[in-house]
Amino acid sequence: MIDLHTHSTASDGTFSPAELAAEAHKAGLSLFALTDHDTVAGVAEARQAGEALGIRVLPGIEISVEWQPGELHLLGLGIDIENKTLCGLMQYAQEKRLERNRKIIEKFNEAGIVIDEEKLAQLAGGAVIGRPHFAKYLVQEKKAKSIQDAFLKYLAKGRPFYIEKECLPLTESIDAIKDAHGVPVLAHPMSLYLSWGKLPETIAQFKKEGLVGLEAWHSGARYGECIRLQELAESLGLIVTAGSDFHGANRKDVHLGRTAANLPIDDRFFTDNLLPALAAVNTKYR
Repeated sequence: MIDLHTHSTASDGTFSPAELAAEAHKAGLSLFALTDHDTVAGVAEARQAGEALGIRVLPGIEISVEWQPGELHLLGLGIDIENKTLCGLMQYAQEKRLERNRKIIEKFNEAGIVIDEEKLAQLAGGAVIGRPHFAKYLVQEKKAKSIQDAFLKYLAKGRPFYIEKECLPLTESIDAIKDAHGVPVLAHPMSLYLSWGKLPETIAQFKKEGLVGLEAWHSGARYGECIRLQELAESLGLIVTAGSDFHGANRKDVHLGRTAANLPIDDRFFTDNLLPALAAVNTKYR
């Protein structure tokens, strides 16, 4: 059993990278990819912990890409985390995230809800601050009953303190992953919010721009949707991957090594699908 999509406290998960490796060991995984949002900061720790436990940790990332009206997230799997092109792009993304955070803080302060930036940073525990950290802060300060309540009242799209995140261009993101000798995979395709009629032509266009794989199996999708996505990927000549999108306590219904319909993620998604694609671009996997 494996998992090709997980998150740690380096972005918006609740387990540290080392704790995530321990949880993966407990769940019986032989391999997992750490794919934090717009950062590779947790990969080294996860790999060290995984090595001690006998679990292979695949270095990865999840990049937020420009898209409307839904969301387009791009997984970079098997990447070189020290690649200058990828690191430069992620530095730019982090700077834009910091700008967004400053604007959110200004909005709260103007409304009379004072945000103590030192406390907020402590809650983030060294990770890049995102909306989940603002939500935790609001719960701690008794401005919201729960994380969900904080999003519904303040932080969700359309709420008073929401500010659109500035995302990266698709082609530039794909090129950076490839420059880092990784495989670019479209994460949870249903979040594009496209009809089944438009999905094939759109993903075919992504392939022309360099997309290599499709995360057809995702915990947030229905079983029937995953079957259709797998068939679509195969018809377009894209590899198929599977992931849980595990975030720890932030998404309690999502479990490591499990995808849609709570199905275990078979290692064939790595050995038969991803590994050959990695071997074609990265000598480490040959």
